[in-house]
Amino acid sequence: MRTTRAARAGRALAALLCAALAAAGCGKEGSPPVKGPAPDELPVYGVAKNVRLDGSATWRRARQRGYFTVGAKEDQPYLGEKDPASGRYSGFDIEIARMVSASLGLDPAGIRFRTIASANRETALQNGQIDYYVGTYTINDNRKKLVGFAGPYYMAGQSLLVRTGEDGIRGPRDLAGRRVCSASGSTPYQRIRADHPKARLVAYDTYSICVDNLLTYQVDAVTTDDAILIGYAAKVPDELRVTGEPFSQEPYGIGVPHGDDTLRLALDDALEARERNGDWKKAYDATLGLSGVPAPAPPAVDRYRG
Repeated sequence: MRTTRAARAGRALAALLCAALAAAGCGKEGSPPVKGPAPDELPVYGVAKNVRLDGSATWRRARQRGYFTVGAKEDQPYLGEKDPASGRYSGFDIEIARMVSASLGLDPAGIRFRTIASANRETALQNGQIDYYVGTYTINDNRKKLVGFAGPYYMAGQSLLVRTGEDGIRGPRDLAGRRVCSASGSTPYQRIRADHPKARLVAYDTYSICVDNLLTYQVDAVTTDDAILIGYAAKVPDELRVTGEPFSQEPYGIGVPHGDDTLRLALDDALEARERNGDWKKAYDATLGLSGVPAPAPPAVDRYRG
């Protein structure tokens, strides 16, 4: 049994590695193409002319240098993923970052993406390492004390990823005594710790390490937002599945420096305009939609007072 499990885990890990390393030649000739957005199938976003956001110090600096520096994730299939061979980022969050850059008058092709772990997002915005952050970033009141948020642009919900043969975990009520992995500093980690203290929590900087641990039987489940887990399950559907119903609401927002309301509200305008003209749905269909989950209605933008 252990040999069978090890073999299956090895095959699944190899599949994930091949997906990440396809540009480096992993896989045999004639094997199926890597799941993910093809560059020539992604939307093209018209760059707005004569944009002036003089009230935003962040925008002025980006305008002077000619591009935005954007924080993102690099290990979330169909959301924010980095090709280790080319260095190219792809996914729904990446498309959101590109479309709003175009709306703010800067060519999205010039964006410099930087991988920022969940635990370091607020610091990166506060220190000016990035101009804005798009990476499954849940809006909540505690974070609003440290950074600003545009959006939300997507509504996710916390869920659980398990191995396909796991029948004993159907929801968070089944986690007592089980090893559950999530990202350090993330909202899902904090929720499990507070609401399900009998779960044996394990934390890493990235969800990809959690998934590796799940495939190799070191943990029993991975918990984070369903949008992230759907992407991982779609990579190796014979090995992983999302179980149960979402047990939270996670509104994804664009993080901006605290107090830069000019930038925040301009990003709100950009999101609403791109939803109306169909770019939002085109971006979803070309990325997260490849997992087989159809595009939901985008959530209403919350223009809260800073």
